[in-house]
Amino acid sequence: MRHTAPSQDPFPAMNESSPLPSAAGLAGVVDEHLRWIGQWHRAAFFNLGDGAPLPTPVAFPAWVRGASGSELADQPAIDRAISLHDQMHRMARLVHMRAAEGQPPSLQSYEAVIEKFDEFMLLLRRIERAFSVAGSGIDPLTGLRNRTGLREEMEREVNRYRRTGRPFCVALCDLDKFKSVNDTYGHEAGDRVLMAAAGAVNQGIRSFDEAFRLGGEEILILLKDATIMDGYAVVERLRQDMETVSVAIGGGRAIRFTASFGLAEARPDCDPEDLVAEADAALYTAKRQGRNQVVRATPPA
Repeated sequence: MRHTAPSQDPFPAMNESSPLPSAAGLAGVVDEHLRWIGQWHRAAFFNLGDGAPLPTPVAFPAWVRGASGSELADQPAIDRAISLHDQMHRMARLVHMRAAEGQPPSLQSYEAVIEKFDEFMLLLRRIERAFSVAGSGIDPLTGLRNRTGLREEMEREVNRYRRTGRPFCVALCDLDKFKSVNDTYGHEAGDRVLMAAAGAVNQGIRSFDEAFRLGGEEILILLKDATIMDGYAVVERLRQDMETVSVAIGGGRAIRFTASFGLAEARPDCDPEDLVAEADAALYTAKRQGRNQVVRATPPA
């Protein structure tokens, strides 16, 4: 990915977002699938050969239609939930069809359905938790903050710097060759890498720092009360930590990943958007120089 400027506006206008679908509707999806899995168990193991139809849950497709016009439509977690839902029900129908013919489920086919069910329910719970934050300020896939409130946080730090003289830094993190992960291993593996990267960020930054997912594989880290040297120490340690992470992608396989970082230090007269642009230019330099490194921005003359 070429980084000559931020790939998208990191400070979206709040009034451009459509209303979010209700959390109550998502709770209904969870309840319906808890009932459904019990019905599927009975059909698969105790109603062998009777051919009775298996009810098809309808709450999730309805909820997805409601989300299609909102800002959630762009969340990878929604696409992941749709994929898991489709895979789970396809495998469950196959098991049920064989049970209708008198064939009990094999351990492998049973565990495959249950694995997808558990993963689907876990993801629904994660998305549901995102509703507990005003304005859905948490990215449901990674657990990082989304861009909501980023402008306010940046302006608050600029104002604090002007009052106290204590600087701060902005770092942009972009996963290296992330598209090839999706192309080679699939989007499910890509989501797992994103979640692992977000976990490394949350563990690696200081307790008072903030991390925002800008979209795709790009993360902005707001390093408070930090000079460029302080920020570099935090981000370089984070870069090294990411190198050691092994991500299980199923089938006994695991992959590793690296990330590139651009780091910029605020100035009393800086504009938040200009600061992000400086970090982005440094990130592009890191990519151009071979990736998996931290590059510090050169302040404008």
